[in-house]
Amino acid sequence: MTSPIDILTINTIRTLAADVVRKANSGHPGAPMGCAPMAHILFSRFITANPANPKWPNRDRFVLSNGHACALQYILLHILGYDLTMDDLIQFRQTDSRTPGHPESHITSGIEVSTGPLGQGFANAVGLAMAQVHCAATFNKPGYDLFTNHTYVICGDGCLQEGVSCEAASLAGHLKLGNLIVLYDDNYVTIDGHTNLSFTEDVLKRFEAYGWHTQYLADGDHDLAGIHEAIERAKKVTDKPSIIKIKTTIGVGSKNQGTEKVHGSPLQPDDIVAIKKLYGFDPEKFFHVPDEVYNYGKQFCEKGAKAEAEWNQLLEKYCSEYHDLGAEIKRRFSSKLPDNWENHLPRYNPSDSPVATRKLSENVLNKIADVLPELIGGSADLTGSNLTRWKTAEEFQADSSGLGTYSGRYVRYGVREHAMSAAMNGLASYGGIIPFGGTFLNFISYGLGAVRLSALSSFRVIYVMTHDSIGLGEDGPTHQPIETAASLRALPNLLFLRPADGNEVSGAYLTAIKNHERPSVIALSRQNVPHLEGSSVENTLRGGYILKDVDCAQIILTGTGTELSIAVDAAKLLENEGIKARIVSLPCFDLFDEQSLEYRLSVFPDGIPVLSIEALSTFGWSKYAHASLGMKSFGSSGPYKELYKKYGFTPENTADKAKQVIEFYKVHQVPSLVNRPFKQ
Repeated sequence: MTSPIDILTINTIRTLAADVVRKANSGHPGAPMGCAPMAHILFSRFITANPANPKWPNRDRFVLSNGHACALQYILLHILGYDLTMDDLIQFRQTDSRTPGHPESHITSGIEVSTGPLGQGFANAVGLAMAQVHCAATFNKPGYDLFTNHTYVICGDGCLQEGVSCEAASLAGHLKLGNLIVLYDDNYVTIDGHTNLSFTEDVLKRFEAYGWHTQYLADGDHDLAGIHEAIERAKKVTDKPSIIKIKTTIGVGSKNQGTEKVHGSPLQPDDIVAIKKLYGFDPEKFFHVPDEVYNYGKQFCEKGAKAEAEWNQLLEKYCSEYHDLGAEIKRRFSSKLPDNWENHLPRYNPSDSPVATRKLSENVLNKIADVLPELIGGSADLTGSNLTRWKTAEEFQADSSGLGTYSGRYVRYGVREHAMSAAMNGLASYGGIIPFGGTFLNFISYGLGAVRLSALSSFRVIYVMTHDSIGLGEDGPTHQPIETAASLRALPNLLFLRPADGNEVSGAYLTAIKNHERPSVIALSRQNVPHLEGSSVENTLRGGYILKDVDCAQIILTGTGTELSIAVDAAKLLENEGIKARIVSLPCFDLFDEQSLEYRLSVFPDGIPVLSIEALSTFGWSKYAHASLGMKSFGSSGPYKELYKKYGFTPENTADKAKQVIEFYKVHQVPSLVNRPFKQ
């Protein structure tokens, strides 16, 4: 079971980790050294992947949830033949390198998900495992086991203290995800010191209660056979996810091994010399990988290339027998959308009855779900409020549950907003799936850590957020989002869309689905809204457009969502007084900002003051509007019409504020705020 090459590879990882972190003068050497044995056994005996094609669909997925230990993963990727050179290791944590301080999937080949915030990778892995069982149930046929991969995780004490991993573990246990295997690096150390300071629970009992298969290994530093046997046993348990608690020594071999001193700081040069001597390496050699270890990496490459070639042959045979399903696999894993799917999006006229935008979102899902089979969605226990379940939806549940099947596409996430968001990142990462999930807009804040990683990772995840303002009414200020839109608009690479009516809701989904490398948040109302004359599915893609124009406008009224119809009514009041108002819909700031300056100036030209209206914080509107009508406090509990009147969101107050703005700017210069000295 244990051969000299195993020991040599493990010690190479340990000494190289010390060199990598020392050269950067920044990082975490201890966990890579302690995790080297379990990582080596995992990759040498269990993981099948092809470094020449890191996106091969049936590869095993590996997630390093304790992302601070990323030197371990980078070293493995280098040794195993991925596109990561020794120079990349030498440039660890340096500007613009391919070896950043925590794993980032959009930077480094072979990284499945961006980890770093503890617990996120663990929860991403649950989504990856969900994706595999769904694809297997959807596409596998007798004699054609196309989707068979496992998801493996290494995590630490910190990951298991974070709430997101607890939510995700509970969900994984409920779903009986037997393809998910977690190796828990139990080294008893966090930044503050020994875990007895703050973390003394029995983790395995907790996971047993979640419905997981649990094992304990007392010597993760040396017992390679034990690690191998534990993973083998875990693979045989197909109706439960598995966690293996492996006792390791952080920074093993260092003079400060087993302490927090080897956690977040480079080892001292004399300590590295001693470590290299201990493990039989020349202390005068730095960044050294023996040829025998590189040869081991070549074997991994050869095994992976052979496995992919066999899979490709199987897929071609499958395509000849199951032509439509085979074509569907190829289409979905090449990120191509079905032809003309957007023709199914509903469109509306002003004569159509007023409807809440959350209901209009449900209408979209009912129209497109059957023509977009990669669309998989659910809700964090708010299905009846988010209206995220379409009529033909089947439940995504373990086949043995009697509640549904793994081929189902509607996910009951339970009251787990953060796990839902993080699992959707895993679903998106797997490939062939467009995930969406719903909760109240205010409670996206519970999952904001995962939403941020959706944006950082360029994952197409769709957040369907209802009850988008004080308009939700009686639930009161604990549920009414005020600052939420501003915080989401501030996130780079995230589209925040707040549609005003049915056409804009369809446009929001068109935007979200067509944007392959950006997540989207679609904010939807509880209260009914009219369908507005001039609204447009296609213009929504531009982020902002002129809804209604007049000659010689004296003011521009702009807004989003439910307040846009208030602006329309305010313009009518102003018109009765001989005041001309242009109306601009601005459903997505980022999309509008990406338009040409010429176009943006055509919408917001020089010489006309702009008043915005939105029943949310005014923060952020100053880049378009000279004055803003919005929330400056928390809301309150009451019928929404009374709340809108209380806080001034009425046509009458809007018209009055518009007249004040016009009067003010009669004696002040009115530059367009979209025209700046440089792009901002």
